[in-house]
Amino acid sequence: MSFAPQFTVSARLLRELEAIADLKAKIAAATIQVAWTPRLAKDSRQRGAHASTAIEGNPLSLEEVRALDGGAALPVHAERAQREVRNYLASLRWVEKRAKQTKPVTHEDLFRLHRLLADGVMDQGDAGRYRTIAVRVGRHLPPSPDLVSGLMRELFAWWNGPAAEWSPVLTSAILHYQFEDIHPFADGNGRAGRMLALWELYRRGFDTHHIFSIDEFYWEDRARYYASLATVPKAGGDLTAWLEYTTGGVRVTLERVWLRVQQFAAKSGARKTVLRPSQERLLTLLRENHDGLAPAEIWAALAVTKQGAAHILAPLLKAKLVKRIGTRKTGCYILA
Repeated sequence: MSFAPQFTVSARLLRELEAIADLKAKIAAATIQVAWTPRLAKDSRQRGAHASTAIEGNPLSLEEVRALDGGAALPVHAERAQREVRNYLASLRWVEKRAKQTKPVTHEDLFRLHRLLADGVMDQGDAGRYRTIAVRVGRHLPPSPDLVSGLMRELFAWWNGPAAEWSPVLTSAILHYQFEDIHPFADGNGRAGRMLALWELYRRGFDTHHIFSIDEFYWEDRARYYASLATVPKAGGDLTAWLEYTTGGVRVTLERVWLRVQQFAAKSGARKTVLRPSQERLLTLLRENHDGLAPAEIWAALAVTKQGAAHILAPLLKAKLVKRIGTRKTGCYILA
């Protein structure tokens, strides 16, 4: 038996995909010459952390999530909420580092991701292990525990194979729904399912700069989000309505990103920094290594000399995209 998603490529779905392609092309063209892509990525990361945890009831505001991401400490009474956000940010960094992973995704990959997301914040079950208990999600009764491993094996087989034939906008949504339908863990499935959907967009090269956060769209209208998930079983497993909803969400998300791109451009005025490939590569490395990189690590990663690295860094430091922390001997460079 194998997993084979059922859906129809409706006129509405085609319109949404065409609008998405147009917006994505405009954003991609803009980010080639903008020097503030890392700021957009940071903003997206924070918005995603806030939205995905808020959907599950986390009380922290976006401002508090931004503070946590910046290393600030919040009141002790909000410790669990803070841990949920920190867990999300850690799991997002893990996914970002595997954005270009070409080897098949496995059960062990999922267990590792779930441990990062759910460690210390589960109400039942164990982080990184498939559930051994029956669960209910509203009116939905997920498969019994003894079926979970087999169903996930089928989903991985589809994800690592036939999914590549379709647009990542569609496959990420299909993966999202099917994961939630199986509900493989005792707790933390919502965050894990949305993170897997994001990983699919990264793996397929849809969001190379990591500046999209569709979870914000889901959070703003949670009732419609849950209602859209519920349309699938009512339609006998047909995913068409769910895909129309999620592609609409991607379009709205890209429209917002395009607006933010334009706002950044307006603030920067006529000054534009055209990033060289080596600078793009360095910004990507710094985004993947949130603790920063020492000078020697930069030389090695970019295969340049000390002087060559200085030439690469100088414009980024001047544009305040990168900053140095620590002393000259022990310091490192991080995204500003």
